[in-house]
Amino acid sequence: MSSILIKNATIINEGRTFRSSLLIIDELIKTIGSPDQNNIPTGTKIIDATGLLLLPGVIDDQVHFREPGLTHKGDIYSESRAAVAGGVTSFMDMPNTNPQTITIDILNEKYRIGSENSFTNYSFYLGATNTNLDEVLNVDQSAVCGIKLFMGSSTGNMLVDNENALRELFAKTSLPITAHCEDEPIIRKNSEIYREKYGENVPVKMHPLIRSREACFRSSSHAVSLAREFNTQLHILHLSTADELKLFSNDLPLRYKRITGEVCVHHLWFDDSSYDELGTLIKWNPAIKTRFDRDALINGVNNNLIDIIATDHAPHTLAEKRNSYFNVPSGGPLIQHTLVVMLELWHRKIFSLEKIVEKMCHNPAILFNIRNRGFIREGYQADLCLVDPARHWSVSKENILYKCGWSPFEGVTFKSKVVQTIVNGTIVYDNGVINNDYRGQRLMFDR
Repeated sequence: MSSILIKNATIINEGRTFRSSLLIIDELIKTIGSPDQNNIPTGTKIIDATGLLLLPGVIDDQVHFREPGLTHKGDIYSESRAAVAGGVTSFMDMPNTNPQTITIDILNEKYRIGSENSFTNYSFYLGATNTNLDEVLNVDQSAVCGIKLFMGSSTGNMLVDNENALRELFAKTSLPITAHCEDEPIIRKNSEIYREKYGENVPVKMHPLIRSREACFRSSSHAVSLAREFNTQLHILHLSTADELKLFSNDLPLRYKRITGEVCVHHLWFDDSSYDELGTLIKWNPAIKTRFDRDALINGVNNNLIDIIATDHAPHTLAEKRNSYFNVPSGGPLIQHTLVVMLELWHRKIFSLEKIVEKMCHNPAILFNIRNRGFIREGYQADLCLVDPARHWSVSKENILYKCGWSPFEGVTFKSKVVQTIVNGTIVYDNGVINNDYRGQRLMFDR
């Protein structure tokens, strides 16, 4: 038996902030509140959390850890190691790898790799294609997070553009469909317009005009229309425009919603003025757009039109990111810094701590029906992180853990720092030291 007593923490959980203690025995949260001394096992590790915030571990529902096949950029070992240093205790990884995760056999192989290499808990999406509906319908719903649908082509070219295939998928699957929504014909047309004007050297600040707000809204609207027609559970990833928010509702609790939305930290932090300084380093799909869009997305989080905050962590090497516009892959590394970015926005009074925990911890667990995680509750898995809200630190190459070795936040000083991350009752990250022997668990789903 192993046990940890966290004393005098400021706990943020289920809309409340309160001072308390918490006892962990083996993998589970045993007691919230001061335990009876007779119930504390001999040899219990004591953590004095005076002045620290205790949060549920972050659950990131959208990452690209690049394994298998693209491991020069990142892999499950390196990126989950970075994740645990950022207070992330569970992730859901995307299928645009090599080979693409579009069969149950390939999916099972990724789970094997995860079990051997992940520092955090893990799940993997099965990717939809124009022709693999049988695989989608036969996957074990209790053991896979969902179906990833590319309604806009991105890294890996898994575009599903056959309307009959789309309709069959929405009609027949009962798993959550998570969708990348950008209209490909609009993007191709815009690309040709800017290629004719600039050749291959299109300025990166044109990216949000090429992958435009119209492209996002048209594709998202189409996905929502299909979901409404077939009553499908649809989760639209990485919203980037004010326009798209009109597709969502905040009139029901999350557990009753069939159509939900996510925003990523980079769309809450950057706007199109940031291209001048960071250039292709912040080329993402969908593109970072205007300050107006960013402010609308912030409001969408606060008024519950947007349900989840995630990263879309997608590392590329610096050499890849220094190519000309049409040759630069979209995406960037974020997972080590996602929580401190959000806490910085708390310091700026943009979000409350309770809202951050709701969108990054509770809501992913609710939306995907994750078993016994995402909350600080007695009997739940002890996935937790301790944060010092007043420890300033700066991002530098020396403390970046991504395999690609860079971050768009390099040089930024944050006011808060993750000091400990606990996964299934084990301290996996402790003030810069990682327990390299620990491995996380496969997420399971109550469906």
